[in-house]
Amino acid sequence: MPALRDENMVNFIKGGIKVRNSYLIYRELNSCIRPNHLPSSSARVHLEGGIALGIGAFNLTLSLFPPRILRLLEFAGFSGDKDYGLQQLRQGATTPNLRALLCTMLLLCYYTFLTFILGIGEDDFTEAEALLSPYLSRYPQSAIFLFFAGRIEEIKGNINEAIKKFEEGCSVQQAWKQFHHMCYWELMWCFAYKGMWKMAYFYADLLSKENRWSKAMYVYMKAAFLSMLPPEEPRPFGEEEVELFRQVPSFKQKIAGKSPPTEKFAIRKARRYKGSEHIPLPVPALEMMYMWNGFTVLGKRKELLEGTLDTLNQAEKQLKEAPASEYQVDDQCLLLLLKGLVLKHLHSSAEAEACFSAVYSSEKRIRYDHYLVPNALLELSLLYVAKGHNDEAVQLLRKAKNNYKNYSMESRTLFRIHAALSKLKASQEENGTDGASPS
Repeated sequence: MPALRDENMVNFIKGGIKVRNSYLIYRELNSCIRPNHLPSSSARVHLEGGIALGIGAFNLTLSLFPPRILRLLEFAGFSGDKDYGLQQLRQGATTPNLRALLCTMLLLCYYTFLTFILGIGEDDFTEAEALLSPYLSRYPQSAIFLFFAGRIEEIKGNINEAIKKFEEGCSVQQAWKQFHHMCYWELMWCFAYKGMWKMAYFYADLLSKENRWSKAMYVYMKAAFLSMLPPEEPRPFGEEEVELFRQVPSFKQKIAGKSPPTEKFAIRKARRYKGSEHIPLPVPALEMMYMWNGFTVLGKRKELLEGTLDTLNQAEKQLKEAPASEYQVDDQCLLLLLKGLVLKHLHSSAEAEACFSAVYSSEKRIRYDHYLVPNALLELSLLYVAKGHNDEAVQLLRKAKNNYKNYSMESRTLFRIHAALSKLKASQEENGTDGASPS
């Protein structure tokens, strides 16, 4: 009862009921527009487009949830069929109706953001480019379409082309400053992929001064980029990474009663700099890059991978030469995880497997960064999938899913595990195999 008296809980329940009512209305409308249930008219195509948007958005969004949550939602009357949701949105996007643009925008967000950040996307961007192309041809100076064009180039690994698109998107309009912030965020990562840490810092600095979404994250990224520079290199604006790391917790905020997971992660990592004697983070920019699934971008360009591998090797050397500390095993395992990812993309599968296995074998010696073990198991399972060893992959995914709880960025890892298991299940069904169920 005390929980029900809590205003946040009551509002949450009220919001859930409203969302469910909205979904049921869309579902009822969908049954009404079946053949012979509704007369044809010039307005019908617009109604169908709106229904396709609603039904498609609900199904696509809910399908991304892990099976346990999805079963509860389905019990409450929702449905979460990804293929059906995509089919509805495609139908709405490709027919001349008032909501075609909204369907297109939602699909573009799914292909260029959601699947990328959650690590569940494919390498084929044909559909995203096909959806964007007619709008970009019609409105070549549209900031939002230039932004999506930049996103597609970025995740394809065409970093220089992406930078041009984002910069052009900023230059074509000045009224919507929040849109500039979206471009700054992408430009920050584009320069980080290239190892241009001062340029990445510049955009993180702009965001920290102009945007209020997560100042703790922006300040953390400023410090992370500065820490990647050689000690003797002058810092921009006279700022020092140690002082910036110490400022991060003071910018903590809550959205809907909770802190964003990435902000909580940044604050926890920055605690290492709290005392007068601190142990520096080894490669904080690359660690956060992994959290945003940026290594899939690096994987598209050999020269970027080789530069990142050099950085990791140098960090390993420095860690070995540094005095022993309570963070040593954690830092070693972090470098092994990131090194394994680079080696995987460089097609050195045996070396990558050794790195991921070494992280798993160090499980009991890790003191703080417990997220490393389930993520190492996840990456190792994806390596097995690429080799065709699906049964071993399923076992590792189940272990990562069931044996680890309450670690940093847990939801993101569980989303990726769910996506990998779903993909394996679909593959088994297509091939007609009867292996162990991956669910």
